[in-house]
Amino acid sequence: MDTQPEASHAQPADEEGTAWWSLPPEEALAEARSDGSRGLAAPEAASRLADVGPNALVSAPPPNAWRIALIQTTQLMTLMLIAVAIVSLLIGQVSTAIVVGILVLYNVVSGTRQELKARRSVDALAKLQTPQARVVRDGSIRQVDATELVPGDLVDLEAGDLVPADGRILRAANLETQESALTGESLPIAKSPTPNDTGTALADRTSMVFQNTSVTRGTARMLVVETGMRTQMGRIASMLTEVGSGKSPLQRELDGLTKVLGIIAWGAVLVIIVIGAVRGQSVTELLFLGTAVAISAIPTGLPVFVQSLLSWGASKLADQRAIVASLNDVETLGATSAICSDKTGTLTMNEMTVRTAWMGGDHFRVTGEGYSFDGRMLGATDEPVEAATLGLAISLPNDATVSAAGEVVGDPTEAALIVLGAKLGIDADAARRDYPRLAEVPFDSDYKFMATLQRMPVRGELRLVLLVKGAPDVVLGRCATMLTTERELVPVDVDAATAELEDMSATGLRTLAFAARFVDDADEGRVAADPMSWVQELALIGLVGIVDPLRPEAKVAVEVAASAGIEVRMITGDHAVTAGAIGRELGLGAGAVSGADLKAMSDEELTRRLPDLHVFGRVTPDDKLRLVRLLQAQGEIVAMTGDAVNDAAAIKQADVGVAMGSGSEVTKQAAKLVLTDDNFSTLVHAVELGRIVYAKITAYLRFQMTQLISLILLFLAASAFQIADGVALFPTQVLFLNFFVTLFAVLGIAADAAPPATMQEPPRNPKLGIVNPHSVAEWLGYGAVIFLVTLVPLVLGPDVPSATEPTASMTMAYVVVGLGTVLSALLMRRSPESGLVPPIAAISKFLVWPVVIIVLSTELGFLQRLLGTVSLTGWQWLECIVLLLFVVVAVEGDKWIRRLRATERERLAAGDVGAPAEVSADRRRG
Repeated sequence: MDTQPEASHAQPADEEGTAWWSLPPEEALAEARSDGSRGLAAPEAASRLADVGPNALVSAPPPNAWRIALIQTTQLMTLMLIAVAIVSLLIGQVSTAIVVGILVLYNVVSGTRQELKARRSVDALAKLQTPQARVVRDGSIRQVDATELVPGDLVDLEAGDLVPADGRILRAANLETQESALTGESLPIAKSPTPNDTGTALADRTSMVFQNTSVTRGTARMLVVETGMRTQMGRIASMLTEVGSGKSPLQRELDGLTKVLGIIAWGAVLVIIVIGAVRGQSVTELLFLGTAVAISAIPTGLPVFVQSLLSWGASKLADQRAIVASLNDVETLGATSAICSDKTGTLTMNEMTVRTAWMGGDHFRVTGEGYSFDGRMLGATDEPVEAATLGLAISLPNDATVSAAGEVVGDPTEAALIVLGAKLGIDADAARRDYPRLAEVPFDSDYKFMATLQRMPVRGELRLVLLVKGAPDVVLGRCATMLTTERELVPVDVDAATAELEDMSATGLRTLAFAARFVDDADEGRVAADPMSWVQELALIGLVGIVDPLRPEAKVAVEVAASAGIEVRMITGDHAVTAGAIGRELGLGAGAVSGADLKAMSDEELTRRLPDLHVFGRVTPDDKLRLVRLLQAQGEIVAMTGDAVNDAAAIKQADVGVAMGSGSEVTKQAAKLVLTDDNFSTLVHAVELGRIVYAKITAYLRFQMTQLISLILLFLAASAFQIADGVALFPTQVLFLNFFVTLFAVLGIAADAAPPATMQEPPRNPKLGIVNPHSVAEWLGYGAVIFLVTLVPLVLGPDVPSATEPTASMTMAYVVVGLGTVLSALLMRRSPESGLVPPIAAISKFLVWPVVIIVLSTELGFLQRLLGTVSLTGWQWLECIVLLLFVVVAVEGDKWIRRLRATERERLAAGDVGAPAEVSADRRRG
C-alpha cells in the first residue's frame, strides 16, 4: 500500500507507541504501509532502512583503558601514596619510594581491569542478533541479513527460527514460541493472529512475536513493526545502558574511611612539620620527618590487604559453585537485606511434573520429581495404581520424548505426561511404534486440544480409539460420559470435575483433561478423513495437575534467609495464582500481586505496600527494574536473581545481580554473581560467606586502625617532646611492619574460623558504615593503649633514641609495635567475643611467622642495616613482652565489660514485653 492510513486505526499504548497487538491484521498492514501479499518494494525498504537504521542492538563504546587508569590514579589514597613516593625520592629514601611505587601501580592496574568489565552486558546482548531472515520483497521470498529488516517487512517463520524483529502475526498454523528469555514465562506460548485488548500485558500478547525469542512449533508470517533499539530487546539494551554500576557498600565505606584518614594523616604531618620548623630543623630533616609520619599514618597496605581478603572470599565462593565478577561483590553479599528471586529454575527445578490426578471421582497423587521415571501414582490408601489404559491415553496423543537420563525433546508439559506414563508402566516411544496414528488433529490455540486416532488395547482387545488431550474447559464441553475407576461409562459429572479443576488451580497447578471416543471399525475411513468432526460425545478419562516443583533445598534456604533477617520476594513471569501457590509452599511472606496491578500502583502506594507483598506474577522487565530501585530507595541492599534477558536490567541495577549458570550470556555479563548450579540455596550460602568476609574485614580494620592511631600518637608525642628529633620510628621500619608483619596477620584473620551464629543475626546497616562512633571509640581506646606501652622504651629505654643512627630504645619501640600488631590480630579478630578462646589453631599458625620475622630483623646484619635496628638483650625482650601484657588486659577487659552489659540488656529485655522488638531494631541499626 502506498498511502498512509488514517490515524484512527492506531491504538494508544502508553510508552510503547502503537498497540500493534490490538489491531486486526489488515489494519496493522495499513498502519505499517505494507502490502499483505507482496510486502515492501526494494526501493521503499532501502528508504526505510536509511530512515530508521539497521535492525541491530547498539552498545555504547567501551571505556578507554587509559582514561580509567587516570581516574584510578586520581583517587585520594593513590594521590597520598604518590606524594609519599615523590618526597621519599627527594630525600634519598629510594627503597621506600620503590615499595610505595609498586603499591600504587598494583592499585591502578587492579582498579582499571575491574572497570573495563562494565560494558560487557550490552555488548553480549548485541551479539544475540539472528543472522538471516526469510522476507517477502516485491512479491517474492528472499533471504536477507536480519540487520536489513525494516518496519513493514513481511517475514516467514517456522519451528527452530529465532524471531528477527518484533512482529504482528498475520497468519499462523500451530504456532508456539518460547519467550522465557523476554517474559520469564517457562512454557511455550501459543500464538495466533487474533487481536488482543489494548491493555494486554507483554507476556499475554499472543498476536505478537518478539525479537530473539524462538519458534518451537508451527509456522507463521509476521509483519515487522519494530526493529533495532525500538524492539522489546532493544528497550532492555537501553535500560542496561542507563543502569550505572554503582560502588559496593564496602567501597563507599572505605572511600569515607580514606578521606577521614587523609585528614588525620596530613593534619598530623602538618602539625609535626610546624613544630619542627619552629624548632629550626632543616628542610631535609622536615621532609624526612614528614615522610615517616605519612607512612605511619596512611594505611598504605589497606587496599592490598582488603583485596586479599576479598580474593579469599571469592575462591571460597567458587568452591561453592558461585562465581563473582568483582572482588568487591564478595562483601556486598554479606550486606544483603532483600532478595528478589526468579522462580523457574532458581526456586523450582524447571522440570514440569504431574502432582495429582482425578479419574471417575477419585483422587490420586503422583510421587517422584522432575523428569525422573522413579515414582508411582497412588490411590487413597497409598496403594500403587495399575492403569495401563490411562498410561496409553496420555502417552499416545503426545509428541515429546524423555530419555531415561531425563533429557527432554519437545514441550515441557508433554514431557511431564510422558514421565507419568512411564510411572504407569508405559514406554511412550514403544507405544507410539506399536499403536501408530491413523489420523490426528494437531494442537491449535484456536481450539486448544490435540486428538489422535489409533488402535489400542482396551479390556484385552484392540479397539479403534480417538484420544483427546487439551484445555479442561474445552474438553469437558465435548464430553457426554466419563470413565469410572472400574472402567464403566457413566454420565459425566461436570460439577465435580469443575470443582476439582478449581481446587487444582487454586494450588497453582496447571491442568489438562484427557478424553476418548471409542469408534467402530466400520467408521475408520470417515474418522480418518475428518477427525475434527468426531471430537465430540467424548468419554472423560481424567484430569491431571502439573507443577514445576520446588527444589528440595529451596524451602530450607528461604527459612535460613528469614532467620538472618533477609526478606525474600519471588518475581516471575508466571501467572500470579501459580506464583502465589509456590510462594505459600516456600513459606514466603503474605501478599501476591500481578504485573497489571503493579503497573497501576504509583511509586508511593507500592512503597507503602511492599512490606506486605512477597510474590509478583506476570511482571515485565520494567516492573523488575522498578521493584529493585524502590527497595534500594528504602535503604535495602538488594540481590536480584534471574536467568533470562528480561532479568538483565534489574540484575545490573541490583546491589548483587545474580545470574544462573544455565542462563543467557547477557544476564551473566550483567550480573555480579553467577550460580553455576542454578540453585537458590547457593545464593543463601554466598550471603553467609559474604557476612563472614565482612566480619574478617572489620576485624582487620579494627587491628589495622589501632596500629595506625598508635603510630600517629607516637609521632605526635615524639615531635612534641623532642624524642629522637620527632622520628619515633624510621620510615623503613614502618613499611616493613606494614607489609611483612601485617601480611601474616591478615592471612591469620582470613583463616580464622567463622564467627558463631553468622546467619542468626539481622543484616548489618550499611548506612552505619565502618566508621561509626562505636568503632572509632574502639580504635582510639586500643590504639591509645599500644601508643602508651610503645612510648615507654622511647622515654625510659636503655639509651637515647636518635633519628640518625640505630638505638636500642627505638628498636624496643619497633619490637613492641611489631609484636603488638601480632597480638592485635589475635585479640581483635572478634568483638566483643574474646580473642583468646578456641578455636585459635587456624590463626595462631600464621602468627608464628611475623614473630620470627621481628626477631630476625633485630639480629640479622643486613636487616639491621636496612631497618636501623640493633640486637636486644634477653632482659630487653622480656621488658617488651611485659609491656604487651598491658595490651592484653586492656583489650580483653574492655570486651569482657561489654559482654556483661549485653547480657544485662538481654536479661532486662526478657522481662519486658516490648523490649525484644526494640533490641532487634537496635541490632539492625548497629
